[in-house]
Amino acid sequence: MAFLQKEKLFSKQWFISYSLITIGAFIMAAGYVYFISPHKIVPGGVYGISIVIYHLTGFPIGVMGLILNIPLTILGIKILGPRFGVKTIVGFSLTSLFIDGLTWIWGDAPLVPDDVLLSSIFGGVLVGLGLGIIFKTRATSGGSDIIAMIFAKYTKMPVGQLLIIVDSFIVIVGLIAFGDWKIPLYSWIVIFISGKVIDLVLEGMTYEKSLFIITDKYDEIRNKIITDLDRGGTLIKGEGMYKGGEKKIIFTNVSRRELAVLQEYINWVDPNAFMTVINANEVLGNGFKSLKEKVEQ
Repeated sequence: MAFLQKEKLFSKQWFISYSLITIGAFIMAAGYVYFISPHKIVPGGVYGISIVIYHLTGFPIGVMGLILNIPLTILGIKILGPRFGVKTIVGFSLTSLFIDGLTWIWGDAPLVPDDVLLSSIFGGVLVGLGLGIIFKTRATSGGSDIIAMIFAKYTKMPVGQLLIIVDSFIVIVGLIAFGDWKIPLYSWIVIFISGKVIDLVLEGMTYEKSLFIITDKYDEIRNKIITDLDRGGTLIKGEGMYKGGEKKIIFTNVSRRELAVLQEYINWVDPNAFMTVINANEVLGNGFKSLKEKVEQ
């Protein structure tokens, strides 16, 4: 069955995608070599298993990762279809190459010898940053992702939950192999931090706020949002639960600075207004980053 590949060969988008994969793979490999592997931290995934095998037998982490990833990818294609394209194969191949290359140059000494917690934090940041960059190209990391997807097909459980279970099982393997309770604790720190950094890379860092405003002075507030703040919004008709009266709800997105301006104005025109302020992970559309720009990135 053929692999899926959207970018035209040697086009600008093709070069950008594979450049990002290369950069992401190198950053992730640096996280493993300089911070994670030397302290025997086992942060789940194929490379977590490879780290265990490396410290027990001396077998190279990168080569072991490649040995595990290739049959898993083939199995995934057979069971799930062609969702794992050439970019995924290039991604885990480059990561394996960089891990063993950096290990050959640097050795297996930690960059921060006496601080496992600091190594866990920075290792998680680098692994999450590298994976996030790879994910932005619409590739996957292979490994435990594929295992989780296969189990999800037959158990109907969410892939996210299964991924946590698979990675936690690998962490427990590290505990059994090394007999040190600190290892799973540091490993879960790495897993948590890398997950947060992946979300940050994919969603971006934003200070936008989503607002729901219930007020009798909606015309004045609407004009403030449209005229002074130059923002749009949506007027939603609702019904009060207590008295059953008709209510109008303003939904809009503003920046952090605009929120302060709007709150001061609402307090002036309607001190009894009800406002819900939500941190928006990402706002796409008119007045913010366009959806097209997001997809093209």
